[in-house]
Amino acid sequence: MTTFRKTRFPHPDAALFEAAGLRWLAEVDGGARVAQVRHVEPGLLELERVDDGRATPAAARAFGAALARTHAAGAPGYGFVPGDTPLFMGRLALPAPDPAPRSWGEFYATERVLPYLRRAVEQGRIGGAGQRTIERVVERLTDGELDHPQPALVGDGVARLHGDLWNGNVLWPSSGEATLIDPTAHGGHAETDLAMLALFGAPHLGEILAGYDETSPLAPGWQDRVDLHQLNPLLVHTVLFGGSYADAAVAAAAPYA
Repeated sequence: MTTFRKTRFPHPDAALFEAAGLRWLAEVDGGARVAQVRHVEPGLLELERVDDGRATPAAARAFGAALARTHAAGAPGYGFVPGDTPLFMGRLALPAPDPAPRSWGEFYATERVLPYLRRAVEQGRIGGAGQRTIERVVERLTDGELDHPQPALVGDGVARLHGDLWNGNVLWPSSGEATLIDPTAHGGHAETDLAMLALFGAPHLGEILAGYDETSPLAPGWQDRVDLHQLNPLLVHTVLFGGSYADAAVAAAAPYA
């Protein structure tokens, strides 16, 4: 079987982090399919080669159901990551996870929003009113005011997330079974993965959501929280690329400030 070799990483340990995430996601019976790890060492990751084709409505709906089962497999806590290497989202390092029990809002504020807001402010890309808007959201998250239920199968637990689920990280091989690559796998809120799929326009998103909701009904009001869950990737893109992403991050935060 042919393999895909990946050698471009922001740090050699990022290869180990990615492999650990793929293997963790692959543990779930009936969950979303992930590219199989063939070999990993610092700075090198070899995966099965997956041909990327065109998504169909039926494949998208099946992927939504499988993703719901992956999320329902759970994680020990918010911010949990498999393995023991530094964490990365794309080219950016993530803060080391805090093992202490905490709410989703505390985790999201301290490890997914505030670190990137600070960097964006240091870069001069967000400032003034925008900074204050996002800081108010951080306060509300930390105080638990913005916590909300998980989908039904996750229940009172913590979801097992891909963590960087934009449409480029979902491959659609000719077999029809969507296959995931490049995770930032961690324990979090299931709506984060779904919001990431929406951010850059996953194909047949309506079918993905329908398949998910049929398998694990989404919590009431989930549509109103998409912007909140997109705040982290928008801030990451602000730090990496600047431009309109800064305005988009502030606009996403504004309804929750």
